[in-house]
Amino acid sequence: MNVLSVEHLSHSFGSRRVLDEVSFSVPEGGMCILLGRNGAGKTTLFSLVTGLYHARAGSVLVLGHAMKASPSTALAQMGVVFQQLTLDLDLTAGENLRYHAALHGLSKALSKERSIEELSRLEVADRIDDPVRALSGGQRRRVEIARALMHDPRLLLLDEPTTGLDVPGRRALERHVRELCRERGIAVLWATHFLEELTADDDVVVLHRGTVRWVGRADRLAADLGVASTAEAFALLTGAE
Repeated sequence: MNVLSVEHLSHSFGSRRVLDEVSFSVPEGGMCILLGRNGAGKTTLFSLVTGLYHARAGSVLVLGHAMKASPSTALAQMGVVFQQLTLDLDLTAGENLRYHAALHGLSKALSKERSIEELSRLEVADRIDDPVRALSGGQRRRVEIARALMHDPRLLLLDEPTTGLDVPGRRALERHVRELCRERGIAVLWATHFLEELTADDDVVVLHRGTVRWVGRADRLAADLGVASTAEAFALLTGAE
């Protein structure tokens, strides 16, 4: 079953077309890597999927619910981590999570229980009462992911979540998100320009200048392009040296 279906999605800013007939899907428990260089259209795509913009053409469906027709139902199934930090720096980690939970109608008791649970999974429960501004970049990212999971979504969207993190921090986030796919069946769309964040069995959508250049499993990318490595294939698809 597809949790997210993007069908013939197109969008323009004025006369500039930034997405052109983009189509792909993410199944239940699937890890889909949206791979593209800066300026490929990844953030615009995330804005359309999350309803921040309305697409000029095409559709976004979450568990069969169209974003245009049933935005509240579709959004209730999503957890989102944007590229830019969206936590309130003056609130504690726990307060940020509980505020998010209240917006989704969770009771105070359940909110407290889930905030401890999700922060514990990400190994930052000991910082629950600390202001976000006192946390490191990696800890803030973990809190954002915990917040996104508070309402038990079926789809997790992460836009360049490891930007600005050191290598150990990036690896820790990757491991946790992959565990969510395996253990909880969450569908994940992970946008990145880092090739090292791919694993062999990931589904990959290569986006370049607003168009989908290739879709398939990561371990097929080089072979399908007839080159020796994933890096060569990506360079070929995106016109890079």
